[in-house]
Amino acid sequence: MDYEHFLAERISRLREQKGVSARDMSLSLGQSEGYINIIENKRNLPSMSLFFYICEYFGIAPKDFFDEGNKYPALIKDFIEILQQLKEDEITDLMNIAQKLHKKR
Repeated sequence: MDYEHFLAERISRLREQKGVSARDMSLSLGQSEGYINIIENKRNLPSMSLFFYICEYFGIAPKDFFDEGNKYPALIKDFIEILQQLKEDEITDLMNIAQKLHKKR
């Protein structure tokens, strides 16, 4: 795996899903306004501690960050939290809807 490319693309995609600019994200992380652009342009990698802050910023665990099959980790995490509060029949209904949507692909 080309980690520089993956990291840059993943941060960019998650940032866009969150609807924030690279500048705003950089400043929210306590960095210079161009920090995230530097990472997204593959000119530098974050330190390990800053990587953890980035995951926290997106509301995801590091394992979810690296899960290439999970395109929407923050959304899925939020969905699971909601599912855990539902009754069994409600979860079953949602599962049936999801299966129908998946078959339409």
